[in-house]
Amino acid sequence: MSPGEYVKEAYRCILRSDFEEAILCFEAAIAADPNDPEVRYRCSITYARSGRLEKAAEHARAAVKLDGAKTEYSLHLQHLQAMLYVQEAKRLLEDKIDAKNNPFRPITLLNEAVKLDPLYGDAYVWLAIAYSRMNEHLPAIAAMKEVISLHPDDDGLKELMKDLQKSLQKYMQ
Repeated sequence: MSPGEYVKEAYRCILRSDFEEAILCFEAAIAADPNDPEVRYRCSITYARSGRLEKAAEHARAAVKLDGAKTEYSLHLQHLQAMLYVQEAKRLLEDKIDAKNNPFRPITLLNEAVKLDPLYGDAYVWLAIAYSRMNEHLPAIAAMKEVISLHPDDDGLKELMKDLQKSLQKYMQ
């Protein structure tokens, strides 16, 4: 098959929600024409939807390298990098041993995620949690205000904000 036929088959697979087969088709298209940034970009999106962020970032980097002028490629790569930072910060926050070694590492990662993708709500939520765990309640509340401004109708975020405000009040007493 030609690269274009592999891509068409990948989209047919996506319509059937068969993302693993779609990835195989995209990879076959890439093997047939490794210099097509659009196929790399589409493959990256499919990997990301399947939760395989490392492979998604690999293909996104390749797309940007092949055609750095396309803004959507760069924005997609930035979003993936932000997701990877959040994923790593969550791991560190859950791993109490690592957190004791460098308790500010998750905050550093999450601040970088917010810089890379200021619209990525999960980064702000985890940043608020990380600050709160360090008894840095004012920056935690500031992070929550940011995510609430992005998602003003999310009641769960408003509840988390109330919890953070209660924590601040207890801390101040």
